[in-house]
Amino acid sequence: MENGPGSTGFHVMAKPSGPACNLACDYCFYLEKESLFPLKQQRRMPPEVLDATIRNTIASTPPELPVVFTWQGGEPALPGLDFYRHAVELQRAYGAGRSIRNTFQTNGTLIGEDWARFFAEHDFLIGLSLDGPAEIHDRSRRYRSGAPSHHLVMAALERLQRAGVAFNIMACVNRHSSQQPLEIYRFFKRHGVQFIQFIPIVERLAGPEYAAAGFSLEGPDGTEAAMASFAVAPLAWGRFLTAIFEEWRRRDVGAVHVMNFEWSLAAFMGAPGVVCVHRENCGRAVVAEHNGDVYSCDHFVYPEYKLGNLKRDGLAAMIDSARQQAFGRAKSQTLPAQCRACKYLGGCWGGCPKHRFIKTADGESGLNYLCAGYRHYLHHIAPFLKLIAGLIREGRAPAEIMQMDILVAGRQADE
Repeated sequence: MENGPGSTGFHVMAKPSGPACNLACDYCFYLEKESLFPLKQQRRMPPEVLDATIRNTIASTPPELPVVFTWQGGEPALPGLDFYRHAVELQRAYGAGRSIRNTFQTNGTLIGEDWARFFAEHDFLIGLSLDGPAEIHDRSRRYRSGAPSHHLVMAALERLQRAGVAFNIMACVNRHSSQQPLEIYRFFKRHGVQFIQFIPIVERLAGPEYAAAGFSLEGPDGTEAAMASFAVAPLAWGRFLTAIFEEWRRRDVGAVHVMNFEWSLAAFMGAPGVVCVHRENCGRAVVAEHNGDVYSCDHFVYPEYKLGNLKRDGLAAMIDSARQQAFGRAKSQTLPAQCRACKYLGGCWGGCPKHRFIKTADGESGLNYLCAGYRHYLHHIAPFLKLIAGLIREGRAPAEIMQMDILVAGRQADE
């Protein structure tokens, strides 16, 4: 197994329970990945794959960088707490004193006091999936029986807070919830949430090719598939972010951290993209399934994007391979002319490649479905980001913007 450190950093999303989940959220794109695995195969990462995941990730990470493990699903709590106790032991054994961090993305329904104590003891950063108040969250995030999950997630939130666990909220925005931005944002504030990331739901119904392969949602290569009924509308996404930004910049700068706004500010100040969706190129954020299979991206877990397996292939070699490098460069190389000429290109870089399935005004393929929303949002916030960037460069607090009497003509204009 060729397994030397890679030339630069990377991100591996490990899925110890694969696509298995105890919920059946109506907009989830990962549950259907069950079709990739034999029907009787256990959806748990066996000990030898866990060992390979820990060893391979540590060996492949450049020595000057911290080693980061991201546990996701499905629902990563399904393997049980002892699985992660063993994972931490392996990290210590193979890490030989290196800086190691763990993040854990969960729906929260299985997170009891013992989990919260473990997360606090081992300094896990938790991403908690919560879409807002019960009437919004439970509309989509239910058990297969139809039972709601909101009350369990809120109990988990309180446990994490009491235990002093670092966490952020991951809120999915769909067609329904996009109409209630302030209700959602204020709900989070009332419950003491300081870190929030909003994720747009963009999915299409499977066409004949993907349906024949056992999928209900369209893959990255289809062009004519119909949008799923729960997918957020493009302009609604932009207006959702803009409405929250307006309240945030007037009242909450420095107190509440909305990751979407921080990514935009970083881009405005010329920093490299913080998240792969808004980088010029991608390809360094891969997925490791419960059986060790590695795929190009969380949104590209399809047979044609399989890179290898952690038990026999070096992680660095897979990520630095010509095939994966070409996958990453394609993001910028296939941008349509409309994107290349857009003054907001540096704010979105065309968005996620999986969402680039509509045509430009000139009929060219490859435009991001959310383009109208991103343009609306970036057009609105640009004057404010300029002011915040100025404050930062002067060594002043960004929160000072809340005391400024700002009137930016035309900032509400749609594009």
